[in-house]
Amino acid sequence: MNAIATTVFLKRGAHRRMEQGHPWAFSNEVEMDGAAKALAPGTPVRLARCDGGPLGVAIFNPHSLIAARRLDPAPDARIDRAWLGQRIAHAEALRRRLFDLPYYRLAHAEADALPGVVIDRYDATAVVRIATAGMERLADDIAAALMERAGARTVVLRGGGTARRLEGLPEGDRVIGPRPQGAIDVLENGLSYRADPLLGQKTGWFFDQRENRAFMAKLADGATVLDAYSYAGGFGLACAHGGAAHVTMVDRSEPALALAAEAAAAGGLAGRVTVAADDAFADLARRRDRGESFDIVICDPPAFVRSRKQLGAGSRAYRKLARLAGRLVAPGGFLALSSCSHHIDRAAFLQQLRRGLDDAGRAGAAIREAGAGPDHPVHPHLPESAYLKFVCFRLDRAE
Repeated sequence: MNAIATTVFLKRGAHRRMEQGHPWAFSNEVEMDGAAKALAPGTPVRLARCDGGPLGVAIFNPHSLIAARRLDPAPDARIDRAWLGQRIAHAEALRRRLFDLPYYRLAHAEADALPGVVIDRYDATAVVRIATAGMERLADDIAAALMERAGARTVVLRGGGTARRLEGLPEGDRVIGPRPQGAIDVLENGLSYRADPLLGQKTGWFFDQRENRAFMAKLADGATVLDAYSYAGGFGLACAHGGAAHVTMVDRSEPALALAAEAAAAGGLAGRVTVAADDAFADLARRRDRGESFDIVICDPPAFVRSRKQLGAGSRAYRKLARLAGRLVAPGGFLALSSCSHHIDRAAFLQQLRRGLDDAGRAGAAIREAGAGPDHPVHPHLPESAYLKFVCFRLDRAE
């Protein structure tokens, strides 16, 4: 970014949250005069209180509910490749302390002081999702910084998703460096998975469930397991690797199941793994009607609540999922359910699961409640960054 020439002022009193550490200013907190409204989405600005007191440097979008996202509290900060390199190196240093192998979420947006930027690392390949117009302007510098400071040889810039559309950003992916030829390895918890960084969902893999997958694998020795919404086999293959007698993985994505089957074969697990391409709700209902049961049932669905308007319908979907899955768990078995919807909070999610288990006539206790792993840090002023909710129940009764 060039030298910042524009100052945007907040309304009287609207600076207090930001001075306490909140990284955003909303559109109704900004003095939207003609000059501010005329700024192009993603313009770098200096933020100031109504009395002119500096609040730092931000990226600004006059058309977004989140109008300003602060990059740096220093009003003279220069946001360039060197600045990005420092942020990426700082984030990378934490992950190197946490993990022995270079497979992790390298940067988690605002929690790593890179607003709207998510970076997942697969050894020498980094996959980047940018959700803000201001950081989109820096996409090439982000890629260069990843190569210079994190050792990436290939950077995949994924272009898609609701957040990008809200910011007026274009669709389409770009690759800087050697283009991945199909799926790549993901090493996690002693197991090699397969992920597609170009055609897979989001960045191709979901590192946020790493610790929860390891937990379920500890329960799996000798067990029969049903992994609904299995995607590329994260939970199911972890359980097979943990000694499960048999694992059934269900997902409506045939390409994702093909990756799961490929990883199972490479890991010597194919004989204990079955994949089924189907809608998870329909599959669970049919298994219930056939009277099937499993020692472990795991349901890790996509977001049922993508906006506040969907809260009612999405909440009912979690209740239905708990009811259907709960009826498939053998007495003394385990049921794990997840939500990646930040629009439903932990208390409301648990309430729907309790209602669903009551509907199923099941009783038991939660033995684990967790969120994402430590490579997904939570910004203290953004509760939505603690989006993942994971619960594992031991169910004692089937009525």
